[in-house]
Amino acid sequence: MNQLNASFIISAEKLSQCPDFSLPEFPLLGRSNVGKSSFINAIANNKKLAKTSNTPGKTRLINFFNFSDNLILADLPGYGYAKVSKEAQEKWQKNLEEYLLKRAQIKSLIQFIDARHEIQKNDIQMREWVSAYNLPIFTIVTKIDYVPRGQHQKILQNVKKQFGGDVLLFSAVDRFYCEKIIEYLLNMCKN
Repeated sequence: MNQLNASFIISAEKLSQCPDFSLPEFPLLGRSNVGKSSFINAIANNKKLAKTSNTPGKTRLINFFNFSDNLILADLPGYGYAKVSKEAQEKWQKNLEEYLLKRAQIKSLIQFIDARHEIQKNDIQMREWVSAYNLPIFTIVTKIDYVPRGQHQKILQNVKKQFGGDVLLFSAVDRFYCEKIIEYLLNMCKN
């Protein structure tokens, strides 16, 4: 089993506050409560590394995590439901757009989709935005453990059909597919 030691580096509100390093960086995009923080914890094999919550919209900053000096995962605020003012949401959007478009270290974006639901309108809007700027991206389908095993391939094919590109399945509960995802990320870092 590939094991990556992970540590929290820093939180940043905007691009100018982001840490200066040269490791390949992977920003995590997804709706609130899709399982981005649980993903970080599962990949790190450390349930306490990234804060998880049942309340959507808890992540308010860009949180950077270093994985064995091989790569950085950047946990972004979830899009969609969050109990914050319109002004706060607009500020996040502006800061996140600047980060995603101007951060030189970004190797690829990772968009997270919840296996329990159809792809949502805001997931599609996010993907259209990413495509408009021709940014590199792949998809991780989370919470696959909630879906019967017989449905896994169907879900995988559906997401591939709608979004194209590489699609990986993931479960934080039983750490299914962690090894495959770690391998995938490390291979991307070499290219």
